[in-house]
Amino acid sequence: MQKRIGLLLLTSLAFAFSMQAVDSDSPKDLNLSNLDHTVKPGTDFYRFATGGWSQANPIPDEFARYGSFDKLRDENQRQIRELILEMGATSHEKGTSAQKIGDLFRIGNDSVKLNAEGAKPLLEGLKALQSLKSRDDIYRVAATLRKDGPSPFFGVYIGPDDKNSNAYLVQLGQGGLGMDDRDYYLEAASKALREGYVKLIQTQFVNAGYTPAIAKKASAAVMKIETALATSHFTKEKARVPELNYHKYQIGQLNDSVAVFPWKLFLESLGVKNETAINIGQVGPMAAAVKLMQTYPVPELKLYLQWCLIKEAAPYLSDNFVNANFDFYGRQMSGSKALRPRWKRVLSNIDNSLGEEVGKLYTAKYFPPQAKERMIKLVNNLKISLGERIAALPWMSSETKAKAQEKLNAFIVKIGYPDVWKDYSSLEIKDDSYWANICRANAFDFNYNMAKLGKPVNKMEWQMTPQTVNAYYNPTTNEICFPAGILQPPFFYMNADDAVNYGAIGVVIGHEMTHGFDDQGCKYDKDGNMLNWWKPEDATKFEARTKVLANYFSSIVVLDTLHANGVYTLGENIADHGGLQVSYNAFLKTEQGKTTQLLGGFSPAQRFFLSYANLWATNTRDAEIIRLTKQDPHSLGKWRVDGALPQIGAWYDAFGITPADPMYLPAEKRASIW
Repeated sequence: MQKRIGLLLLTSLAFAFSMQAVDSDSPKDLNLSNLDHTVKPGTDFYRFATGGWSQANPIPDEFARYGSFDKLRDENQRQIRELILEMGATSHEKGTSAQKIGDLFRIGNDSVKLNAEGAKPLLEGLKALQSLKSRDDIYRVAATLRKDGPSPFFGVYIGPDDKNSNAYLVQLGQGGLGMDDRDYYLEAASKALREGYVKLIQTQFVNAGYTPAIAKKASAAVMKIETALATSHFTKEKARVPELNYHKYQIGQLNDSVAVFPWKLFLESLGVKNETAINIGQVGPMAAAVKLMQTYPVPELKLYLQWCLIKEAAPYLSDNFVNANFDFYGRQMSGSKALRPRWKRVLSNIDNSLGEEVGKLYTAKYFPPQAKERMIKLVNNLKISLGERIAALPWMSSETKAKAQEKLNAFIVKIGYPDVWKDYSSLEIKDDSYWANICRANAFDFNYNMAKLGKPVNKMEWQMTPQTVNAYYNPTTNEICFPAGILQPPFFYMNADDAVNYGAIGVVIGHEMTHGFDDQGCKYDKDGNMLNWWKPEDATKFEARTKVLANYFSSIVVLDTLHANGVYTLGENIADHGGLQVSYNAFLKTEQGKTTQLLGGFSPAQRFFLSYANLWATNTRDAEIIRLTKQDPHSLGKWRVDGALPQIGAWYDAFGITPADPMYLPAEKRASIW
């Protein structure tokens, strides 16, 4: 279970330009070939703005969804690969960053060795799980196994205390599902996926050396346990309400308040020895997980633990493991037609294991200082704009406005890369097996986080690597972060006109700022504490205004009879809505924003909205549309345009949208929040 962070995107999408140096070859303009002039802006603005891009960029077989984020991420990976290959041309001293990155890349790409090893790297761990005898053994291993990466039964993480943001807290909550979302286990419509998951479990147990009979027995045990876990889980809508997912107890209270359980044995096995308090995110699901551990037969629990280990290790083993995973998670669940090339998969794993070491190389070569300087100015302009919009809100009292301004002024802003880099000196990369190295990297990360306990929260720590094509807002640190990876076209251009940059990276900046004031972020104060700073009547008005947006998105049909989930996506839709309003307000203060001069045949206002739409140019397979609608708190790319823009008055003015246009929404029905 991951700490909730308001991200621009939880899964990267992408676009077709590399990190530009400041030179005459940098893209400076909108690519007008992206447009589709066969459709009118007021009929389907998304298609008008991105239809040409969609036609020119069919989905490659390795992707379930292919868009501007994916293209950009793909280009980033190619640049990083070149850096690593250059580094690998010479030998490096053991323990250096170059040795670790280079060796992990080489080991992960050695398909001959991986296929010769088969399940061998996994056998010692499986043997240890098979030898478990008692229920206390289950409790102990449910804790210690997490050092290798698996998270059986429920999630565990170390994060800031939501009500004391300067202190770290051990946090436990629902988890333990191989298919991630509870609905896959419970909905009739997901029957085929459940059958596919059973097949995957059986295949992977056979790949690990078990007989087909034991594999069949294991799949039944795993499905029985995971279905029981899923049945108790909060819905995704309930899981995103902060106050419903915070229950801080003294450890001595857990038996009475949650469930009778050997908490001391579990926590000490986890490495927690001196803490007195703990947060139980979801009490009911945790109690159900504990009861399951206490009542299900030990042999079934052992098979479940073995599956957790096999599932975690499968991406780092021989091709038969990897291909079985792809057949289910890639082909059946998402609709992808081909496995990603090995080198891309390895780079993703290096990014997870040695991310900031790679970030040093990446930013040194591809992130010019001028980009950071311009971003700082843009962020400052957007902060001023949001402050102006807060001050002018007709529905909010002066008392609540003052608190909102305090929070805005307290934002921590992170751009490009960290001021202090993460120290990986204790992480060893050895010439043994790929899985052994991943285990060491997982243990390093586990120990790194456990070491935070008892220390003040490090609010300068980054939650993303610099090369990541994404951005985020974190409520408990009240920070907005824009890694170097996203600071390139089509998000950010060093030499483009203001309309293009404010329509793209400006909206992204405004999006992340607005997360501090969405239906989740608004429950945290300027210091990152979950504390109500609203007058009751203002909170009531805010809820009514956000409900307009939730209802509008819930009315959208994304595929056949499947509707978007306006409640689950509300936070991201509020952030898109606020990002557009705040950035457009800031753009109007620029020299270009004060004129109507055409450029490329479009006015400044039109270029702003076209630039925004181009961020979400995407082709998506039907299976992925269904999966994302169930799992992703962001709306699909099309609806981040065609669902967001009908709420924005300036868009109507820019393109002359009238009541005769299908996308027209009467002013009294539009959302108006920040």
